Amino acid sequence: MAPHPFTIPNFRFYWVARLSATLGQMAMVIVIGWQVYDIARETMTIKEAAFQLGLIGVAQFLPLLCLSLFAGWVADRLDRRWIARAALSLEAFCALSLAWLTYSHAVTLPALFGIAALLGVARAFAGPALGALSPNLVPKASLPTAIALSSVSWQVGTVIGPALGGYLYAATDWLPYTVSGGLFLLSFLMLMLIGPVPRSTAKFTGSPWAQMVDGLHYVRRNRLVLGAISLDLFAVLLGGATAMLPVYARDILQVGSAGLGHLRAAPALGAVLTAILFSWRPLRTEVGLKMLGAVALFGAATVVFGLSAPLLLPIFGPAAIGHDFAPAVIVALVALFVLGAADMVSVYVRQSLIQLYTPDAMRGRVGAVSTLFVSGSNELGEAESGFLAALIGPVAAVVGGGVGAILVTALWARLFPELRRARTFDPPANLEIPPKEMTT
Repeated sequence: MAPHPFTIPNFRFYWVARLSATLGQMAMVIVIGWQVYDIARETMTIKEAAFQLGLIGVAQFLPLLCLSLFAGWVADRLDRRWIARAALSLEAFCALSLAWLTYSHAVTLPALFGIAALLGVARAFAGPALGALSPNLVPKASLPTAIALSSVSWQVGTVIGPALGGYLYAATDWLPYTVSGGLFLLSFLMLMLIGPVPRSTAKFTGSPWAQMVDGLHYVRRNRLVLGAISLDLFAVLLGGATAMLPVYARDILQVGSAGLGHLRAAPALGAVLTAILFSWRPLRTEVGLKMLGAVALFGAATVVFGLSAPLLLPIFGPAAIGHDFAPAVIVALVALFVLGAADMVSVYVRQSLIQLYTPDAMRGRVGAVSTLFVSGSNELGEAESGFLAALIGPVAAVVGGGVGAILVTALWARLFPELRRARTFDPPANLEIPPKEMTT
């Protein structure tokens, strides 16, 4: 019988490290967005300030775009533990720098944009290294459970982190950055406790560039992996409602920075409860259809969130907004709860498929492609939402994005029948798994 991953000390250290790092990252992201929007609104209109939210998404994504292939290659050639440790050190520096700037009332838009770009550099290296490290820590028989637990730690941190950042910022503006810095240092300490791990013995041939693009070639050739990654990219790219939360909290629902924490806590709660359900009853059948259904539900929940205030204001008047128990706020919170639960299903299935369908010698590079796509959907989704909000307004941008996510799901179900046919996480017997090392 395969040992449970939590009975293995190295995996326990890894799990805590990944959870704390993700909590710190996401707490910073939401506060950076709030500060950018808040500072911009001092001199700009709502649409102009929303445009700045789009630009901050670009600032975080460009380093990932430029460095992801190289970072994946490094993760397959060097000790993944030290790559992750170096990246976390840079993130801790960014967090503590913003804590000091905010505490001393010296934070500016250029400083926020510069540190957001540095965070993008750190995440470009941390993502592939941490993602590829997990399967090295457990026996092969325990790998599916380890992948699920690793995915849960990342997703839970992704949704709880912003809520944590929102609540801490409501208490004291410099506190979320200080806590994030502490979380990064905790993650660094946990990674230092992980002893030597086995590494792939595959021989690397061809030029470094050819080795870097092997991950792209693998994803292109494996249509199940390509469909899963690209579905997330386009669905979240269009349905980026969370990028507009500062706008909704400040100007549409009018609940302020404390309300921003509630809005971010709602998808966190949905995701956590879903994660608990998976730890008790993991998905085993029709995983592809369930992922497609979850992404469609994600889009529908985005539409409901976007329309919460416009639909209820004519009915309840000013009482529809402005406090935690206002009708529009309650509808928005329920929609975000459903959104978070649906996103957890999608991430759980996608990450499990990618890890189980990828040889260890290529997990760094394939993980880099996945990180690029996921970050593209998140950061570029924020940029798209910000730019579209500047053009047509935040409500229309959110609703249009949710409708787009639903349409993308229907299109992907047709373009990638492999997704519909994915019954379990086990590769079918006739699946062609490329050799451990491919070169062009």
